Amino acid sequence: MNKQTHDKGDMTVREAGHEGGEARKDELGHEGYQKLGEKGGQRVSELVQEGKQSEHKKH
Repeated sequence: MNKQTHDKGDMTVREAGHEGGEARKDELGHEGYQKLGEKGGQRVSELVQEGKQSEHKKH
């Protein structure tokens, strides 16, 4: 793992992402955060299907 920090006060991208996720969870609450994750997972599934269909059309 490559941590890119410049000063003692800087955080890694991973740390910033974790803090942002925790803040979003605090805003939405447990159920809202869970629904957000489900919505994102559904969108990823749709994109995978679209990609498969696109590949199928090329052949």
